[in-house]
Amino acid sequence: MDSNILVVGTGDLSFKVVCQLAQRYPDIRLTLAGRDDDRTIRLANLIRFTADNLGQPVDIATRVLNLGDIDRTAETIDAVEPDIVFMGASLQSWRRLTELPKHLYEELDQAQFGPWLPMHLSLNVKLMQAVRASGRSPVTVNAAFPDAVGPVLRTQGLAPSIGIGNVANIIPALTRAVAAELGESPERIELRLVAQHYFSHYVPRFGTAGDSAYALSVDYADAPAPEQPDDSRVFAHLTDDLRRKGGLDGQMLTASSAVAVLSELLTRSGRLVHAPAPFGLPGGYPVRITDAGVELDLPTDLTLDQAVAINEKCQQADGIDGIDADGTVAFTAETMRIMHAMLGYECKSMALPEVDAVADELGRSYRAFAASNS
Repeated sequence: MDSNILVVGTGDLSFKVVCQLAQRYPDIRLTLAGRDDDRTIRLANLIRFTADNLGQPVDIATRVLNLGDIDRTAETIDAVEPDIVFMGASLQSWRRLTELPKHLYEELDQAQFGPWLPMHLSLNVKLMQAVRASGRSPVTVNAAFPDAVGPVLRTQGLAPSIGIGNVANIIPALTRAVAAELGESPERIELRLVAQHYFSHYVPRFGTAGDSAYALSVDYADAPAPEQPDDSRVFAHLTDDLRRKGGLDGQMLTASSAVAVLSELLTRSGRLVHAPAPFGLPGGYPVRITDAGVELDLPTDLTLDQAVAINEKCQQADGIDGIDADGTVAFTAETMRIMHAMLGYECKSMALPEVDAVADELGRSYRAFAASNS
């Protein structure tokens, strides 16, 4: 398979994605790019040596990449000539919050994920500007809060092609839960879910949909399902017999969601997968990827406008009140009440040119809070 993937970022998710790609597609060309040359080389060699042990040797190139230098990043993209660019970098991983004492994490988590958008948007702006400047046209796959990053960048014509994780992460558990309710094999169940990050974060933790807006349809892979199981019974499984590890361990699931999308981009088989922000749309959707490109495969009788409206409503539960036509983001009052009370940080709205300054302020506020509660 003569495909070339550039993986940007050397954090835990990027590492797991490259590991899974190397094991599944040992013949593809992989380039791992990060700010720290020594760390990048050590990670690439670790993956190489692991592949050697498994009898599937791979060759992984490495590059030093500082996303803050857009011109140099563009030169790197031009030199690597990737078919796919996977974006796994952010200014602050969501996992930093889970390192707080449990009671503080749970309290801060009530602000939801929306207010942390600047930490994931900042580097994505720079990467997509570099992609444009490179003159290349790779498929761009974003792992950093794609549900909101995509629609913000869409206003500037800079949206990544598609995202990964979030809506996709909950599909395996929901599929098994539906199968249990219908008394069927999971392999026979085919779900189509339209939902934003809030839904996929909330349901596995609490076994209910909370304030989510979502659309979920159930079919058999070979025929329409005879009945739609009760959603509340389905969701309850996720905190009972289908509960799972989250945090750092849970990144394995997110990596597999990424590789599922990357696999479809490589093979174009048309298999049903779920992904956030296709074409920069808000939230997540069921999609198929063929030679014709990425295509939505929405639940029966659900229009695109209805699907987008569902995700925009669910986005409000995640702390984002709305995204204007120029990319300005408005955050909900309740979200900022919590952020101000705990971190001394407040941002009612953020224009796209302000993202770096806002991210700097948020980062300083969080680091000071974490240090005072360590």
